[in-house]
Amino acid sequence: MIEITCNDRLGKKIRVKCNEDDKIGDLKKLIAAQTGTRSEKIVLKKWYTIFKDHVTLADYEIHDGMNLELYYN
Repeated sequence: MIEITCNDRLGKKIRVKCNEDDKIGDLKKLIAAQTGTRSEKIVLKKWYTIFKDHVTLADYEIHDGMNLELYYN
């Protein structure tokens, strides 16, 4: 299990526990359950890289304690 922190820079900082073999779409569903927004509206970024839903966290090299940027579409 790894813990990822998502920050939307509007006052919400969300910590999510998931596995490295989970997909980005699964991570978005966990974030949506905590924030109350729909998972289709969530966009996860790191610098200028927009993460695609069908790729796993391990493929993007997302590890324990990593911070991601959370945007709303």
